Amino acid sequence: MTADPIMTRIGQGVELHHHQGQRDAARDLFAQVWEDIGGEQGDPLHVCVLAHSMADVQDDVQEELMWDLRALAAVELVTDERVSQAGVPLSVAGLHPSLHLNLSECYRKLGDLDRAREHLGQARAGIGALGDDEYGRLIKGGLEQVAEQLDNAI
Repeated sequence: MTADPIMTRIGQGVELHHHQGQRDAARDLFAQVWEDIGGEQGDPLHVCVLAHSMADVQDDVQEELMWDLRALAAVELVTDERVSQAGVPLSVAGLHPSLHLNLSECYRKLGDLDRAREHLGQARAGIGALGDDEYGRLIKGGLEQVAEQLDNAI
């Protein structure tokens, strides 16, 4: 199977951000890829993964929320077959917990605790789709962290 070039570029941006600490460079790369795929009109898998990644490099929580909502809308149009074609080692259901975790965190930061708890519940409901691997443990740890922050919120 040939690697999906758009997914490869998104992966390069994630590498810039998470492993090299270059948020601005990652954001610039993601913006270029967004333009190249035609924005929200692009392949839903690309839109979902790119928007999910773009949210992580935003400085403004409202912008982060906007990107996370785009990712969640796009995932509804993605099939397991498409995920497999792109070489993504998850099912579509495996994408949901991370998307809802990020939305929960955005709403928590914005002070909308009801929505934060709602998305936390949706993330927890989908946790069974995650494996006991590094990614699954990362998402589960994030859920525990957000749950603790929400428990401590007034």
